Amino acid sequence: MRFARLVLLLTLLPLAACATGKDAVSQSDTFEFVSPGGRTTIHYPVPERKMAANVKGQSLREPGRDLSLADYSGKVVLLNLWGAWCGPCRAEARTLQAIADAGRDRGIRVLGINVRDNPKYAADFVKDLGLGYESIFDPSGRVALQLRGLPLSAVPISLIVDKQQRVAAVYLGAVRRTDVQPALDRVLAE
Repeated sequence: MRFARLVLLLTLLPLAACATGKDAVSQSDTFEFVSPGGRTTIHYPVPERKMAANVKGQSLREPGRDLSLADYSGKVVLLNLWGAWCGPCRAEARTLQAIADAGRDRGIRVLGINVRDNPKYAADFVKDLGLGYESIFDPSGRVALQLRGLPLSAVPISLIVDKQQRVAAVYLGAVRRTDVQPALDRVLAE
C-alpha cells in the first residue's frame, strides 16, 4: 500500500508542476510567442501587447550596414521571417512588396529577417523578385531566436509591430494582403 501511494505521488508530481497558474505564464515585458489552441493567426489587444525584442543584424542588401527593429520606432512594421529556400516565402514576397510600397507614405514599413540561408541565394531572391524593403541577414537563425517561442521551422512568419515596438499580431505561414492589410491599418490608426 505504501509503495502504491509512492508511485501515485511520483506520477502526479510532474502534473502538478505543469499546472496553470500565474507562474506558468511569462511575466516578462518582452514578447514570447505561445500559440493558443494551435491557431496560426493571433491578434493581441493593446493591453496585452508586449515589447518585441530589438532584433538587429547586418543588412542583406548592404553587408556591413547594421539594421535593427529600433530603427523603425514610431512606424508600424510588418516583420517577416523568410528564406530563399522557402516556397511559401516566394509566393508572399510580392504581397510584402505591395504592402511596403502602399504603406511607405503612411508610416507602414516591411522589414525582413532572412533565416538559415546562403548569402548568394538570398541576394538572388531579393533581386529576382524586385524587393525594395530591407532584410536582416541571419544565416544562423540567432537573430530570429530573439523573438522567443516562434517556431522557426514554420517560416514564413510575419509579426505586426506597433508604433511602440509591441507585437500586435502574429501570422504563421504566408500572408495574403486581404488578411494582413486591415490589421496593419487598424494598428496604424491607434
